[in-house]
Amino acid sequence: MYGAAANPSGHGHNYVLEVTLEGNPDPVTGMIFDLKKLKEIIQQTVVEPMDHRFLNYEVPPFQKVVPTAENVAVEIWDRLEPHFKGESARLCNVRLFETEDLYVDYAGDAGEGQA
Repeated sequence: MYGAAANPSGHGHNYVLEVTLEGNPDPVTGMIFDLKKLKEIIQQTVVEPMDHRFLNYEVPPFQKVVPTAENVAVEIWDRLEPHFKGESARLCNVRLFETEDLYVDYAGDAGEGQA
């Protein structure tokens, strides 16, 4: 089904993640969201639990969901989005690069069908 990528022991990727927020800049700080805080959120909710892990066995929900780039992007969205409830910034897009020139975009329910 997966061609050359099919391997009983799995295969690894070095993903690159881009997160896009949208909103109105704060008139005092000029920022939509504190980028240091964003980096901490990404580190805690995505990098620490997912980096250097065998997704199929070590990271829920991938015991039951095939960890394609599309599904990983949706999971990253689901992990990040709650951190922006009640904030002036909104999560706009998650872009996950599988290789330098292959990536998926996921924009939540508003972007349904774009992954």
